[in-house]
Amino acid sequence: MNIVHRARQFVQSLREQAHRSVWDWRRCPYCGGTHTCGWGSYQRRPWTLEGRQSVRIPRHRCYPCHRTYSEQNPWLVRRSWYAREVHRCAIDFWQHGGTSLRRAAEFVRSFIGRQERYLLWCISAVRPAKEECHLAASTVHRWLDRAGREAERTLPGQLEGIGSSGCMGTDGLWARLRGGTKAVLLALVDNATGLLWPPVVVAGEESEQSWREMLERAVGAGFDLDRLRGVVSDGANGLIGCLHEMAKWANQQRCVWHLWRKLGGELARQVSKVGVGLFGAAAKAARGRVRRELAALIHAVLDARSQEEAETALVQLRAHQLGAGLARQLEECLDAALIHLNAYNRGLARVAPEWLWRDFRLRLSRGRNHGT
Repeated sequence: MNIVHRARQFVQSLREQAHRSVWDWRRCPYCGGTHTCGWGSYQRRPWTLEGRQSVRIPRHRCYPCHRTYSEQNPWLVRRSWYAREVHRCAIDFWQHGGTSLRRAAEFVRSFIGRQERYLLWCISAVRPAKEECHLAASTVHRWLDRAGREAERTLPGQLEGIGSSGCMGTDGLWARLRGGTKAVLLALVDNATGLLWPPVVVAGEESEQSWREMLERAVGAGFDLDRLRGVVSDGANGLIGCLHEMAKWANQQRCVWHLWRKLGGELARQVSKVGVGLFGAAAKAARGRVRRELAALIHAVLDARSQEEAETALVQLRAHQLGAGLARQLEECLDAALIHLNAYNRGLARVAPEWLWRDFRLRLSRGRNHGT
């Protein structure tokens, strides 16, 4: 049962629990007997999206097994001051909004408590005199950590049966952990659907073993390795060796963004040769003109619609008086940069999934949840 089926089953169980009648709650959940009686009640005062509410929870006692039990409210979370809707709202705002835990907690706290930023939105609103909501970023982090541990526990077969386009993207994020330890987080993403397979934390990205662990974790979660046709990456040698060993039929597309960054140094060196003897605006204009010429020739190579068109553009770049070094570097990785043009790799992206880490960095904030 994959994660989608488990989620559907969980939601269905909540709906069934919400529609249970008074007579259904007369049945003891321990022994199944119906010889029960009311055994008082207690009050819960959770925070909901409408503010703080008072909910009465009836209790029952079973005569045969002499045990007591409480009716379960599907919209309340056990041992939590916040209703299930607040949990889901905070996590969804953090995930969909791409914000930090601190800002997500502040927004939800202002909304449900009618306080803080809510008083900026509604000028006529009155600040609550008795109760204030104290939802903190550490609380939202604890909810996320609990969900992450549950997802890690159910990792085998977690995404089994979910379709894959076979065109994947992969990238790594280096992080300095507490204590000075360095590690890299490797992730595998489907280019077509955006599905993120379970990532893995390793010591480095240059060894084949690190990328093998990433693919093995994805396979364990349900990824069909036989359907893999291509992977776009920054060209790590470890990934190339891993693909040759585990998926010889898959091609590796070099990330165009990383290629531009690699060519940036050579491009700057060649442009600096222009304007000797010129000063001020004249030198700046001459260098700008040459930079635009070289950039246009590089674009013609990397953005070509066919292999022949790219080779023709490469010849033109080599013929430029300052383009020999750039053409030499491009020629070394030309085939890998044009893998996406193959019919076998149709749908493969040209850029590695850098957006994963940009979104991740936006969520980091200074404070109690920093470094998590």
